[in-house]
Amino acid sequence: MRIDLHAHSNASDGTDSPAELVAAAVAADLDVVALTDHDTVAGHAEAAEAVRALPAGARLTVVPGAELSCVVDGISMHLLAYLFDPEESEFARERDLVRTDRFRRGRAIVERCRELGAEISWEQVQQIAGAGSVGRPHIASALVEAGVVPTVSDAFTADWLANGGRADVRKHETDPVTAVRLVRAAGGVPVFAHPGAVKRGRTVPDQVIADLAAAGLAALEVDHTDHDEETRVRLRGLAGELGLLVTGSSDYHGTRKTVRLGEHTTDPEVYEALLAQATGAQPIGH
Repeated sequence: MRIDLHAHSNASDGTDSPAELVAAAVAADLDVVALTDHDTVAGHAEAAEAVRALPAGARLTVVPGAELSCVVDGISMHLLAYLFDPEESEFARERDLVRTDRFRRGRAIVERCRELGAEISWEQVQQIAGAGSVGRPHIASALVEAGVVPTVSDAFTADWLANGGRADVRKHETDPVTAVRLVRAAGGVPVFAHPGAVKRGRTVPDQVIADLAAAGLAALEVDHTDHDEETRVRLRGLAGELGLLVTGSSDYHGTRKTVRLGEHTTDPEVYEALLAQATGAQPIGH
């Protein structure tokens, strides 16, 4: 089985619609793909409909999820949440709060970029985002269109949009221990996304990961394009010490990033172990 547990649609900052993501997953010969848009479940219904409409012979399971924005000691981190009940009130309220603040933050970042000489506009960024919730990748795309940087990745530096960069603006982010508990209370399974991605900014110390494990964290996303081999070895060792599972994922964003869907995958036994912990929702299969 080929299992990719981290992918985005245009419900957040990917470029594929949920239906296009389903088609891309089939074309990539995946058996399982997780739809994990930032702080939203807006793409789940379309993805489910697309799976059910697949032709006879096509084989794909979609795992509904989300990627949550968290912060601890001033360090941003992301938590993947799988198979939670989207109607559970406390967790839904927190996702809504984070999503609402994305709008305020996006406008503030655009203004900072303009003050730094970038000829971009909020209207341009909204057009790039379409129906999706505005995030930094949309602003990065506007910077590319304006000729400020050559690629989206080049926008995520200290000069522009990186955490703590010249144009960065803080947004509401959940304490990660609280986030883990909210996911569990909603019947979901929490996994720490790209915990060693140092090129995105500061990463949390191992003690924070230990605290998250004690609170109910299920796994570390180890096999990820932002982790070199040394980082993967270290994280596997830490996961073993803490009794955590190890996942692998592409963190696919369509054409917004160069990573391919299915570039990194999760072991089928790990996938089954994650499913066994979920009580809030079920995968959508064909």
